[in-house]
Amino acid sequence: MATQNYSNHVRYVFGFHVVLFGILVLTLIGSFVNLYKSWGIHDGRFYCAALIVVLVVCCGMLFNYARVFPLKAQDRAIRAEENLRHFVLTGKLLDPRLEVKQIVALRFAPDDEFAGLARKAADGNMPPADIKRAIKNWKADDYRV
Repeated sequence: MATQNYSNHVRYVFGFHVVLFGILVLTLIGSFVNLYKSWGIHDGRFYCAALIVVLVVCCGMLFNYARVFPLKAQDRAIRAEENLRHFVLTGKLLDPRLEVKQIVALRFAPDDEFAGLARKAADGNMPPADIKRAIKNWKADDYRV
């Protein structure tokens, strides 16, 4: 595995982000085609086609929430970890002006850069991408899913 840095730290799972998403999109398109073709037919086909559309939309929502909910939990854990790390390094909690996305970006900073970059991020309201680009010695996070 290559050393993690700004250009390769985003993780994509091919089976989830490409295959499953592609299947969902194709199924959604197919279900709308089926719904359109069964429009006006009153022998139960339209009802079944409408149910298929609803089920595919539900699967799409499940696809989204299956990714969003664990990331929210990880963000909370990262916020607590980085707050503790800042307290250990400086004796103070992180600046309350820092947003969760900024704190999540700070997790890649090594201890010697962390406190200064956290202060700079809070003072300048730096976007997460700029925080990550400002890190000189990237600290890998291989546990994020």
